[in-house]
Amino acid sequence: MKRVLLVVNPSSGGEKAKEFEDMAKDKLATYFDDVVVKHTKKGGDARDFAKEATKDYFHSVFVMGGDGTVNEGISGLAEEDHRPYFGFFPLGTVNDLARALNIPLDPKEAIDSIDFDNLHPLDIGKINDSYFMNVVAIGTIPEAINDVESEDKTKLGKMAYFVSGFKSLLDHQSYDFKVTVDGSEKEIKSSTLLIGLTNSIGGFEHLLPEAEVNDGLLHFVYLKDSNLLETLQSVPSLLFGVDNSNQRIGYEKPKELVIKLEETNEELTVNVDGDEGDALPVAIKVLPSHLKVYRP
Repeated sequence: MKRVLLVVNPSSGGEKAKEFEDMAKDKLATYFDDVVVKHTKKGGDARDFAKEATKDYFHSVFVMGGDGTVNEGISGLAEEDHRPYFGFFPLGTVNDLARALNIPLDPKEAIDSIDFDNLHPLDIGKINDSYFMNVVAIGTIPEAINDVESEDKTKLGKMAYFVSGFKSLLDHQSYDFKVTVDGSEKEIKSSTLLIGLTNSIGGFEHLLPEAEVNDGLLHFVYLKDSNLLETLQSVPSLLFGVDNSNQRIGYEKPKELVIKLEETNEELTVNVDGDEGDALPVAIKVLPSHLKVYRP
């Protein structure tokens, strides 16, 4: 018997999840013998539900929600002995993993187009004891993104992040980082570091054009900026897409990173898939082809 768990975040997509829940159940019932539905009530529920499904040997786990819900679903499956196949129906503000997998951003289209015979290997990232499926961001702009209110995300969509990040540029700050890249230590002065797994970051679908969802690599990008002028010169290079290092952008493709601040009393918190994560230092690595994900 093929059992599937559908985890629904009722507050995602401007609380439109209920509108699409029955549609998703009907679609899943065309392939699975038993469809179990659970609703999240608080942060961490989706992760816990997914983890329970690994213990109960479910065939597959689907989530319906935004990037945070997708992250939790993947985190619940990560590094378990039995990892069900994973799928999701995007309802969020940015939906980066959906963009990277060419899953339609319209929920109805996403449900209609899912192909149960089309499973694709998916890398996931590990940061300290947590997981990510898209990006870790560190520095001035990510600090501003941590402060974006849920209400602004609903009103402005991905532009809420852009507006907040742009405002932070006017209050420029660079940091002295010590970064160990696949075992080799280097010093980097920068306002912003990004570690991506997919081509789409913050809804900008060509920011990392060479990144594939299963290439087994971290895509490490940093601005080479020590002052406001250099930041303003570097950001356009970032937004137009990064495929190699240049005088304004650093770009490397490691498998493991350790990121620290130079000796300082300052605390800097990372942003993980759009949500606030740990303070530095952090250890980051890729788990290659760790899950299999349904796609159109």
